[in-house]
Amino acid sequence: MDNRSEVREFLMTRRARVAPESVGIPAGGNRRVAGLRRSEAAALAGVSVEYYAKLERGAIAGASAAVLDALASALQLDDAERAHLLDLARAADGIPSSGRSRRRSAKPGVARPSLQWALSSITDAIAFVRDPRQNLVATNDLARAFYSPVIGDGGRTPNLARFQFLDPAARDFYPDWDLFAEMCVAIMRAEAGRDPHDKGLQDLVGELSTRSETFRRLWAAHDVRIHGAGTKRFQHPLVGELTLAYEELAITAEPGNVLLVYTAEPGSPSAERLALLASWSMNQRSAEPANDTRRG
Repeated sequence: MDNRSEVREFLMTRRARVAPESVGIPAGGNRRVAGLRRSEAAALAGVSVEYYAKLERGAIAGASAAVLDALASALQLDDAERAHLLDLARAADGIPSSGRSRRRSAKPGVARPSLQWALSSITDAIAFVRDPRQNLVATNDLARAFYSPVIGDGGRTPNLARFQFLDPAARDFYPDWDLFAEMCVAIMRAEAGRDPHDKGLQDLVGELSTRSETFRRLWAAHDVRIHGAGTKRFQHPLVGELTLAYEELAITAEPGNVLLVYTAEPGSPSAERLALLASWSMNQRSAEPANDTRRG
């Protein structure tokens, strides 16, 4: 991904979003640009118009922390957007994100046995590991049952973004499909800023841009998001509607990968349905033929 282009489009879309009235500038009736003018953004950031124009052309390398902070304040960036701007600046300076290689393989890695053991020890919640390219690289039993529409019958590694934008079943699984689509792309945008050399992510963006008009539109918006924690609704084909809370935890041994745990409020209908899904998953596991470890 071209860092200068990423910086240019991100700053332009953020500037266009700021209403002049919100920063005390009369809108007037003859404005020909959406949001702030460059001169107004420069004044709010305390830099010259020439320097601001240079930044907005993508030449952000060497910008000081003070300038970046002033720019973020002038453009009213939220926490996720501020972090994204800093990631873009670090990439322009040739500083990779902590712990990440300069170029990552396009193929998803294999989960370490100890990581899989840790996931398997979580029995009452959905637990899985997602990499920066939205691949499900490891799951516990309940997550495999929960994400059965995504995992399908096997083949290549299940990918949440491909499922979201290319599989019609996603609109049934995600009752709030439009919201999920925005979240998915915003998370991918943030990852692209953190690691612009991730070939696997570049390939995925290219594939989805070619095959999904919705993805192209959302990617062009340059919105970013930090996942963190929250609540989501799902419509599972076996147990029906589930409202689940999620927590995202970084895996320090594998920078970029995250552990997500989905739980239901105790005593709620969703908790009962999640327990039903866990019971179904256990029965499915019990019905599988045991591996014969004897030597012939």
